[in-house]
Amino acid sequence: MISTSRPQIVLGLVAIAALLAMPWLVTSDYYVNIATQIVIAAILAMSLNVLVGFGGMVSLGHASYLGVAAYLTVYLTAHAGFGPLAGALAAIAATTILAMLFGYLALRASGLGFLMITLALGQILWGIAYRWASLTGGDNGLGGAVRPHPLGVDLMNPTAFFYFALIFLAAAMWLISRFIQSGLGQSLQGARDQPRRMRALGYNVWLIQWLSFVFAGFWGAIAGMLYAYYNQFVSPQTLHLTTSAETLLMVIAGGTGTLFGPIVGAALVVILKNVVSAYITRWLMLLGIIFVTIVMFMPEGLVPGTRRLRGIVRKRRGSPTTPALPVTEERPT
Repeated sequence: MISTSRPQIVLGLVAIAALLAMPWLVTSDYYVNIATQIVIAAILAMSLNVLVGFGGMVSLGHASYLGVAAYLTVYLTAHAGFGPLAGALAAIAATTILAMLFGYLALRASGLGFLMITLALGQILWGIAYRWASLTGGDNGLGGAVRPHPLGVDLMNPTAFFYFALIFLAAAMWLISRFIQSGLGQSLQGARDQPRRMRALGYNVWLIQWLSFVFAGFWGAIAGMLYAYYNQFVSPQTLHLTTSAETLLMVIAGGTGTLFGPIVGAALVVILKNVVSAYITRWLMLLGIIFVTIVMFMPEGLVPGTRRLRGIVRKRRGSPTTPALPVTEERPT
């Protein structure tokens, strides 16, 4: 269950305020675009965290929903004559239906079998996107998408698109939090920890996991729609195993089973990928070193690990040292 203690609420409000003020604190559109990429990656990582952190289902094919939604958004709006809203809704709906099918197939196994099925399904989609050049553009990708103008707002402006994506991140945080705290979310965590006991109590564990799988796929589709409108282009790399692995790395590094962990992990990976790579050629090696360090010293992730260390420091500061009792000599009577 996601705890909502007062310090976490304050931290969340401070983070939201910092995000809202960020475009006014930096003067370069480059860093605003980096922040937008972090927001989109955070939505994708939060959706995967529903499976990994709260459902105990490790997936290596979550990029499927990002890529399929992005391809459909670009194709429907730029090549099939759909409007921006109709194209986005159709792409999200079709990708969610795909998540229903993939969930039905993947949940026929558990553990390593589940991971391998998701990996195989993701690679099948990557192969289709790479080989079906007449539809997807093949290795050249598919472009031509135009950002929408909701309520007359020009989303070609980097700041405007950042706030547009931030609305979806806020919605994802609230709805995923409500989902985890709901009866279905609590049942999902029970199925993760004690599946046999949940079945003995009359719960349909498969249905609980399948509904959660579809819910995660829906938010992956939201991230894909934003990705398509942000880049106005999509390529097979979006569906590649590397994208799924990076997303899983965001979840693990930030902290599985937490609300803010995937956001912190997304910020870490995106900054290393886009900013640090401009100065360090072997940034992937640096990412590996950071990940190994996190696993060694904060195996639960950055957010829970920082919370644990803060508790240790607070306990050491708050525990008064007991004064030594004076030693009295016993006198013989």
